[in-house]
Amino acid sequence: MPGRKIRLTSGSSLIIIGTSLTNSASKTIKADFLIVALFISVSGSSTAKRHHHHHSAKSPKLTRTSAVRHHDTDHLSPIFSNKPKFSGENHLFDDHLYGGDPSKTPYDIIEHDVAILSQRKNLPPPDSFDALQIGSERLRTIIAALHCNIGMCREDLLRNLDYVANILEAVHQDETRRLMEEDDGALSEIEPDSVPNEVRDWLAMTFTRSMSTIKRRPSDKPKFKSVAQAIRAGIMVDRILRRNILAPPYDIHRQTINEWTFDVFSVNEFTSGQCLRYVGFELMQRYNLPNKLHISITALQNFLEQMESGYSKYRNPYHNLIHAADVLQTTYQIIYNSGLMNWLSDHELFAMFIAAIVHDFEHTGTSNNFHIQSRSDVALIYNDRAVLENHHVSAAFRLMRIDDYNILSEFSADEYKNFRHLVIEMVLATDMSSHFAQLKTMKSLLSMPENIEKSKALALVLHSADISHPGKPWSIHYSWTESLMEEYFKQGEKEKELGLPCSPLCDRDNTLVAESQIGFIQYIVEPSFVVMGDMLEKILKSLSVPDSELPSPSIPAKSVSSSPSPPPSPRSLNDSSTHQDEQLENGRERKPSSMTTPISRLTVVRRPWTEYLKENRERWIREAEEEKRRKELKVIEEEP
Repeated sequence: MPGRKIRLTSGSSLIIIGTSLTNSASKTIKADFLIVALFISVSGSSTAKRHHHHHSAKSPKLTRTSAVRHHDTDHLSPIFSNKPKFSGENHLFDDHLYGGDPSKTPYDIIEHDVAILSQRKNLPPPDSFDALQIGSERLRTIIAALHCNIGMCREDLLRNLDYVANILEAVHQDETRRLMEEDDGALSEIEPDSVPNEVRDWLAMTFTRSMSTIKRRPSDKPKFKSVAQAIRAGIMVDRILRRNILAPPYDIHRQTINEWTFDVFSVNEFTSGQCLRYVGFELMQRYNLPNKLHISITALQNFLEQMESGYSKYRNPYHNLIHAADVLQTTYQIIYNSGLMNWLSDHELFAMFIAAIVHDFEHTGTSNNFHIQSRSDVALIYNDRAVLENHHVSAAFRLMRIDDYNILSEFSADEYKNFRHLVIEMVLATDMSSHFAQLKTMKSLLSMPENIEKSKALALVLHSADISHPGKPWSIHYSWTESLMEEYFKQGEKEKELGLPCSPLCDRDNTLVAESQIGFIQYIVEPSFVVMGDMLEKILKSLSVPDSELPSPSIPAKSVSSSPSPPPSPRSLNDSSTHQDEQLENGRERKPSSMTTPISRLTVVRRPWTEYLKENRERWIREAEEEKRRKELKVIEEEP
């Protein structure tokens, strides 16, 4: 590290040289900076004087253009100093501090600063801007004194450390407050009157942790900034009409798992209610992950069966195995369609599939707010923080500890650690309370030249897939919103049984479905997919290479056909494994050995969800108008 000069007097300089020292025990001590005081006289040389508690030693003479490090360091600890030339509190390197006395050493300066630690009058408040500078200087003084074994009064030390701690707390609180205010930015411009009171209450009470414990008078309206934070937390605001309108079923013969319009309801019907295990096993097999990662086929079969069992535990209309299969397929379709598959290793791809599979495992069919208000066991376990999301991932990993379901038995310690980290990050990111923070972080990353961290990118993909059904064809979207409405109605009934206030939009007799869907699409789903699409394109640009350098593609086009077969036995899998690598796509040989092959120059991601979001939002607007007319007619009919 090059020397930094800090002027001491008119005829001397202080040079800071980055280094490491070796003490008498031959142990290397790494220091931020070794301060070497070189008092250079007019004649061009001088000696550096050491602290009076140490044995004096002569320093070699130096010229203005050269600098040497102290090698006689048996009794000298390195001094940490980052202080500027003119310190705001101590004027540490002021030319007149010692009346221009060139005999003062860095030790004298530190002792002077230590003495100042006892001065507590006129200190700026911890939450003031000036406190940042003073706190930094005092903390640096303490560090330097400790490294030089310079004595300090215990009371002074504790008081100063407490002062610095208060400064850090104030900075943290201020930054948290600022981030919360910025989170509201996407929604704060909305006119309060444009949001019906019931929708406002539902958003605030259901999807905001801070609102969940606050009791309001019936006449009080939550401010829309609170609703903004609610929507941030608010996953799946997907509401539903109560009419039984079923669109014509998709032709399963035409269905492929690679398509955005994949109809998981048809697949579930065809597989007799076992779509999760079929979709899951299909995706694992098409990339030969069991063989590559040495995953027991029997354990994988058992694991997928237990996943279906856990999703069926509470007989949820929405958060069930069909939803898990839908999110899994949507996650896969996004990374397949965009080419993000080429960015992932086999272990990372497997982690993404498993995260999608387990992301709502053993969901109770009730919201986090319900658990908090009812003081459920799971809320107490996870301290009201991402209650369900923590349970999903924890329960899944507890299951994998059992030998019969241990799909990770052949993973090394590092592979298990990295796999677990990715799965936890992705599943916890499905908690809507982190929605706006997640988008803000990704927007910030998109504006920087650095590459995007994989865990953050994959978390956003899973989060987007989890709220993706408004971006699907109307028939699919409407079926999901209808199911979710029923699940919320059931929660409302449980709340009445427990004597709890009925959450907004959980009352069968009082709902505003279309209005909530419009806001959900406009302020949650659309922005999420815009950011995700931009993220995918940035990643692809970092991977692009000339077409002439591209290897054969590694992504097959195998489909879930009209006659899906159950997962093969271990024997049948082994018998067929030698032929899997010979599968062809468009006449080209599949290369299953790598998930990280470069992609072509085309880095514009196709976004099939855009048109569906627009169409569905327009349809909900028409539904809202019709809903309003029906409500007005009902009022007229009830008038005497």
